[in-house]
Amino acid sequence: MIVTDGLPHKNRYNQPMSHTHTTSPKNPRIYCVGGAVRDALMGLPANDADYVVVGSTPETMLAQGYTPVGKDFPVFLHPVTHEEYALARIERKTAQGYTGFAVHFAPDVTLEEDLARRDLTINAMAREVQANGTLGALIDPYHGQKDLEDKILRHVSPAFAEDPVRILRLARFNARWADFTVAPETMNLMREMVANGETAALVPERVWTEIARGLMEATPSRMFVILRECGLLAQWLPEVDALFGVPQRADYHPEIDTGVHVMMVIDYAAKLKLNLESRYAALCHDLGKGNTPAEILPRHVGHESRGVPLAKTLSERLKVPRACADYARLLAHEHTNFYKLPELRPSTVLNIIKRCDGLRRPERFRDLLHASLADSRGRGGDFPNRPALWYDAWLMLLDTLLGLDNGEIALAHEHEPEQIPNAILEAQLHAITPVLKIWQTMVRSTNT
Repeated sequence: MIVTDGLPHKNRYNQPMSHTHTTSPKNPRIYCVGGAVRDALMGLPANDADYVVVGSTPETMLAQGYTPVGKDFPVFLHPVTHEEYALARIERKTAQGYTGFAVHFAPDVTLEEDLARRDLTINAMAREVQANGTLGALIDPYHGQKDLEDKILRHVSPAFAEDPVRILRLARFNARWADFTVAPETMNLMREMVANGETAALVPERVWTEIARGLMEATPSRMFVILRECGLLAQWLPEVDALFGVPQRADYHPEIDTGVHVMMVIDYAAKLKLNLESRYAALCHDLGKGNTPAEILPRHVGHESRGVPLAKTLSERLKVPRACADYARLLAHEHTNFYKLPELRPSTVLNIIKRCDGLRRPERFRDLLHASLADSRGRGGDFPNRPALWYDAWLMLLDTLLGLDNGEIALAHEHEPEQIPNAILEAQLHAITPVLKIWQTMVRSTNT
């Protein structure tokens, strides 16, 4: 839905600079720009607003109480609302990468020139802040409203190619809005950016920031599809790119293609509203299938252990947070073990929980189970609707172990402290053995 009237009146806009809203071209004018304008047109709640000031200087901003915060760009905080106000600027490419720019800002830089440096047409719209705090008519020199109506992600100008982060941002928007498409000319431009090495100049931190935000969108697979189509996935996440086209057994994976499966898994993880660590682990859980020997395909014996170093390499390249890397490593190694619960011995169950540090970090262990649930249901056929009996059983076994009072066990052996570890181990096995056996019997009777 495209909303054609202005943004709702908000008092926060009514914080004018002195003489800002006169019609004289010699006086500054303030415009609300970017995402707030776009989201309002889409009927979405507008979050943080961005403002551009045309016709002003840093000295004028400072004199009126604004606080400078921009290290590389002329950005200021409003003295009352503390929202960001940037002087209109133009940029000139000087080197590869997202930092290779020379910035020019001056009172004669126009709004249209400032909007022209933005990434997408839907982000290159503005409304002038009026003297009473309301917003004026839509200013849309690059036809962003039409692209919103047509649900197209299109670059504003060839300057898009000067900042490789824009590829990641576009892919993230594609994950946010499942009914949008990328303009063919924009996809061609992104392919050229990858081919000419522009994206190789990205720094890991910026790549990870956008990947993480994309993973938290409603349909994260759509981000990776775009990155794969333009070639950036193979460049920055080759372990994930290698999964596409790798076959799996149809009886376990009706979707066949491993890359397709992983995309289904991260979308199911989003459906379950899992946290970032779990979604990243879901992305990495089957990396070992990317180097399965061709002669044993479509089977993937040992892919769990092969996936651990691949997940480590990917995590190090992207410089992901430690928690994300740990989740990815653990899920890659253990996810199939969770499904094997009907055949596992009590000692094996206990070892798996301890390898995951589940007794000290039960919430993380539960998260790994949630991600494994996404794996089991992120498949074709009727897999999304199949009961996951193993999932509830693991939770029950974990709770059983957490219910033990290790302090009481230790106290009972205070005169034989060397016996305490064995006593705790025996108590743990004694507690989970009947729970596991009863459940396994129930599962066998259900399957016969």
